[in-house]
Amino acid sequence: MTIKVLAIGDIGNIVKTIQKYVKKSEIYLINYPKDGAAVFTDPDGIELFKTRKVSEQVKRINEIKDDFDICLTTASERIAYLADINYIGCYWGRDIDVPMWKKNSAEKWQTESLYRLNFFERRFYWNAFKNAIAHVAGRWQFEHLTRYTKDGINSAREPIDTNEFNTNIKQIERKKTKFTFFSPMRMEKAKGTDLLLKAIKLCKSDFEILGVDWFGESTKEERRFKQKLVEEMPPQIKLLPVIKRSEIAKYYRFADAVIANLFLGTFELVSLESVMCGTPVIQYTDEKMKIIIDGKEIKSPFLPFSNDPESIARIIDKIVEFPEFRQELFEREYEFVNTVADPVKCAEWWDNLFEDLVKRHRSIRKNSSSFRIKLRMFSFLIANRLYLKKIKKVIFNTKYQKTGQTLYDNQNVQKEF
Repeated sequence: MTIKVLAIGDIGNIVKTIQKYVKKSEIYLINYPKDGAAVFTDPDGIELFKTRKVSEQVKRINEIKDDFDICLTTASERIAYLADINYIGCYWGRDIDVPMWKKNSAEKWQTESLYRLNFFERRFYWNAFKNAIAHVAGRWQFEHLTRYTKDGINSAREPIDTNEFNTNIKQIERKKTKFTFFSPMRMEKAKGTDLLLKAIKLCKSDFEILGVDWFGESTKEERRFKQKLVEEMPPQIKLLPVIKRSEIAKYYRFADAVIANLFLGTFELVSLESVMCGTPVIQYTDEKMKIIIDGKEIKSPFLPFSNDPESIARIIDKIVEFPEFRQELFEREYEFVNTVADPVKCAEWWDNLFEDLVKRHRSIRKNSSSFRIKLRMFSFLIANRLYLKKIKKVIFNTKYQKTGQTLYDNQNVQKEF
């Protein structure tokens, strides 16, 4: 019997990739309306909610939920919670280290809170988290998950679609006059952009970096950081407009090497995708962060092992000046990526998890009382309306986008309320 999975939300197109490779399951993905960089980076061909209004999103899930056996949520627990279905909470982004139920929740590199939620809002999101039938996270996210549940499931695999990212992809047509790095990440402290700029000043080699005009702007602190970056941008960095998801592999193939996250300390999709395209990667690795695959710890080969600007500068110069070192590093990275990003093995893991949970819960419906279901929605709506000033600010202040606005982007954001 084929297990039918309703997936709400996606990050980095991970669910979209799993969807292609599962064998015992069929995954139907519904995502949120596109805005900001998502217009370029999210794939086409999937259903999008027609509105950001929560009650309408819940209504849509209620219309289709009986066609499925189980639900998978990615930063979307509230919709599944309000629809009263059995769902798996999955954490691939930063929604577990800065959870919405934690007061004054802030990224570790920021002093400003990411969310400004009242007690009732935080309580609602905590209940939505607890209501999941399973919680899955990997790498650095799993450490945060263990603070809130003892039953979290650790899976560090992040699948890469090898049909989209491989060495047969045609490069972009662009003149190359010197050693060229590609760095497609948002420009923000969370990606180590400030560290990169400091390192560039220490480099002795000649190179250019193709970056992307994509900045984190969720908070005032991030917007001030963006302004500083714009004012201090070194001549080695050339900014491109945000690149469509379907085109990014061509840039990986064009580049001599890729610069990935220099802050976090573990791999992200950029690292995995570029290696699959045959391009070596510079990325900071914190050796204290454990990577567990099939119950065994494996070591990351990505360099440097320290993210001070001097170490970053040394590895940049070494990559540029020594082809043999560059090739040796790539071979180690390729072996590692084949282990953590194998889409077939990753899909098999999810197939088995779906199968196990469906056997235990039998139906997607949680079958709470109608009174309890109505109370959840009432509590959510009341909690939001208690913050009237906040709502007015969200409605009328459309200058910045939660997902990050670019210099090329003048669109206004569609709001949730």
